[in-house]
Amino acid sequence: MDCHQIQLCDRPQQIELSQLQDLFQRAAFWATDRRSEELALAIRHSNPVISAWDGDRLVGFARATSDGIYRATIWDVVIHPDYQGAGLGRKLVETVLSHPHMSRVERVYLMTTHQQSFYEKIGFEVNSTTTMVLLN
Repeated sequence: MDCHQIQLCDRPQQIELSQLQDLFQRAAFWATDRRSEELALAIRHSNPVISAWDGDRLVGFARATSDGIYRATIWDVVIHPDYQGAGLGRKLVETVLSHPHMSRVERVYLMTTHQQSFYEKIGFEVNSTTTMVLLN
């Protein structure tokens, strides 16, 4: 797949929630049941929110939360199956990391179930010492 025609966008208001839900259904086993009002809230509280477009088709998405200096977390990195393997996921994550709200952050976290090797190629390291969770 040639991804040269893909445009990245940092304007969350451009995202149509039904397209995002469809993208999660197709490519994100961990997010198949997300409702549009919940997605809207998550997007509203995230910065940056980066989307990838092939014309008017949403083909990629990632978002982050951050204090802008010390800590940040990248969330919901997803690429449509038809566009995987062409470097778009890497470009999406690099765009998140280079965003002004993220570029000075001391430590960036993310959680992944099956893609550790993908993130290691970008520079992330496995870190088993800081992971804790409170299920609400």
